[in-house]
Amino acid sequence: MNLKKVKIISVLGMIILAFLFHNLYKWIPNTFTSIFFPVNESIWEHMKLLYTTSIVFGIIEYLILYFFNIKLEKNNYFINLSLISLLSIPIYLIMFLPLYYSFGENMFISIGVMIITFIIIEIISYFLLQKLDFKYQEIIGIVLIIIGFSIMGYLTYNPLINDLFLDHKENKYGISYYKM
Repeated sequence: MNLKKVKIISVLGMIILAFLFHNLYKWIPNTFTSIFFPVNESIWEHMKLLYTTSIVFGIIEYLILYFFNIKLEKNNYFINLSLISLLSIPIYLIMFLPLYYSFGENMFISIGVMIITFIIIEIISYFLLQKLDFKYQEIIGIVLIIIGFSIMGYLTYNPLINDLFLDHKENKYGISYYKM
């Protein structure tokens, strides 16, 4: 097995995890799951889904690389993971928002754009793993991941009052804020 095959497996794994993670808060509603998994159907909560899915499967991918003894030329896995997880958000929004505002909420468009986003970030990851190299990159990567989850959790409980954070189906913001 080589890195390209692992990246293909990662795309498929992220698709499966995303479907599981989409409803995890509904199945197990608590503070922990609210920080990591979508609490409503807003666009923002789906960005949290992308972020969490790419981080969790990135850790699984790291274990796959270790198990199959696939050596990376650079020691940059966690900076790569933090960057692609953060990049998944604007990549998705750039593709999704024009379609959303043109056609409205459509599950097939949402899922299709999510799959394309996973493919794009895994392609970027493939190249970053071979090129990116600077001092303290692993520590910076782990810190960025923690900051990302902190922002996600904060905005779940303190959402901005704008269209990205509004769940149009429930007419509410975040975990407990309703539109007036």
